[in-house]
Amino acid sequence: MKADPYRMLVVDDERDICRALEFLLTREGYTVVTANNGHDALKKIEADDFDLVMTDLKMEGIDGMQVLERARAMNPNLLVIIMTAFASVESAVEAMKKGASDYLVKPFINEDVRMTVRRLLEHKTVLMENLVLRQQLSQQVGFKEFVGASPQILQVFEVLEKVIPTRSNILVTGESGTGKGLVAEIVHSNSQRKDKPFISINCSAIPENLLESELFGYRKGAFTGAVADKKGLITMADEGTLFLDEIGDMPLGLQAKILKVLETGEVMPLGETKSRYADVRLIAATNKDLEEQIRKGLFREDLYYRLNVIEVRIPPLRERRDDIEVLARHFLQKCSRENNKKVLAISDEAMEFFASYSWPGNIRELRNVIERAVVLAGSETIGMAELPERIKSPESSRPGQGLRDRLEQYEGKLIRDVLQTNKWSKEDTARELGVDLATLYRKIKKFGIAEH
Repeated sequence: MKADPYRMLVVDDERDICRALEFLLTREGYTVVTANNGHDALKKIEADDFDLVMTDLKMEGIDGMQVLERARAMNPNLLVIIMTAFASVESAVEAMKKGASDYLVKPFINEDVRMTVRRLLEHKTVLMENLVLRQQLSQQVGFKEFVGASPQILQVFEVLEKVIPTRSNILVTGESGTGKGLVAEIVHSNSQRKDKPFISINCSAIPENLLESELFGYRKGAFTGAVADKKGLITMADEGTLFLDEIGDMPLGLQAKILKVLETGEVMPLGETKSRYADVRLIAATNKDLEEQIRKGLFREDLYYRLNVIEVRIPPLRERRDDIEVLARHFLQKCSRENNKKVLAISDEAMEFFASYSWPGNIRELRNVIERAVVLAGSETIGMAELPERIKSPESSRPGQGLRDRLEQYEGKLIRDVLQTNKWSKEDTARELGVDLATLYRKIKKFGIAEH
């Protein structure tokens, strides 16, 4: 928990409600400021640093929806609770789309107010603690854009922190688009070799007959077209780091020569009779199962064990869903800045879609989707309209969809059953399910649940 009391702003044109909430929340240990209209509220938000705002929806002049939009534009991390006596699914959904954190219906039950505020602040505290931990690790090993705070990524950080200072070879595994190349750059730029060359080559992008000459170099006249001596990439990486991306696609004959480099440090350019010595740290990456490749006779077992001194597995995005929102907001800021666009937020509907989509292209796909949405956005908020149809269509590639469909069917049935048990009381249902009212409204809309 933070050391200083949380600061809150209560906005309502009924002074009695302001006073009642101020009394209630002050007794909980919070610092509370009040405003009786939207104009005064926005001035206070601009001048002060609040953790949470509770604002009435219906007010003369600047209403609660405008307070929500402008407050979130000033501070995207600000928690905002909408209060209204005009409870409806439509107003709740509209508030959620614009970034409201929760929704309270007048007249209030004091315990509901306490629980809602406490839950939102506790959730924010956990997110901030994870962010601080990630930033600390990032500062220690210069993680640049390796964004995430999920347990899976924190484990990757911890492994990298231990292996970076060593000379050990590293095998980075993971699907395409997970950031394997970024890991190689991080290792090099934070190692004792950081002032020496970092040489990268994609083994699948160069034809087999050219890959050997690129790696080992050649002497003039070694083959037709060799009109001058050429220094190989391994020699160029001397005292630095050599990154062999997609090493699972390297031809078997060339694998034997790479193995010799790892065992002896000797490099034999084509056409040479005398070997040279190169001191390189090798980082290899692959999206293939090398053990399966070994069984098929496509990869040398001895090379595999030489490479796999330390394995760093980068989990696919679908296995680290806690990071999707963090990554999406990171790319939103980055792409908005790069494209000179003022796009400040992602709608709750789009963010919920991001959380459920399987991201077969992983982080690379997420970044491309965000960049496209930023470029096409006609407002300050990205919505479903800005997302490509290929990922919204039911036919889009979503591994594990069968399991998720079954879970969603169960979730929809559970919500409907609890609503019926509670005689369609949204407040009682949300309390029994342990979710906030805004989330319940989104689920009701998502599953098309209607009162019969």
